[in-house]
Amino acid sequence: MENSAFYTCTVDSPVGAITITEHDGAIVHIKIKSSLPKSPPETMLLCDACRQLDEYFARKRRVFDLPLAPVGTPFRLRVWDALRKIPYGCRVSYGNVARMIDSPRACRAVGGANHANPIPIIIPCHRVIGASGALVGFGGGLDVKKYLLDLESDCI
Repeated sequence: MENSAFYTCTVDSPVGAITITEHDGAIVHIKIKSSLPKSPPETMLLCDACRQLDEYFARKRRVFDLPLAPVGTPFRLRVWDALRKIPYGCRVSYGNVARMIDSPRACRAVGGANHANPIPIIIPCHRVIGASGALVGFGGGLDVKKYLLDLESDCI
């Protein structure tokens, strides 16, 4: 019988508490600056996700290797897939992402999909910046976006 329960854990990180949610053997959601109380991972996948996030914050991991199952429209799924292809330490504009998915006029829609990303950090929406180079929009706050970009730029 297939497991259809949701499992969560909330752990400390350099950017505040992070809640990770698993469903059917895949990560489906990450909440940065979570207000949920700290709770240990209950599954092997959540343990692995916590370990990989710890390695990322310790500058020992550049690519995540976790099963992901974000829920969204076909367009958003294409955007999120493109975001996963942005190399560690790189910054691209919304227009770059629109061109990556062969929708060069969809900059605003890419911004909307970026904002709706349910699995930040692992799906690296923080690597998308404004055309002018400005840090714009991030669900975890611009302070967290700056922290993540600085963390990655220190390792290149």
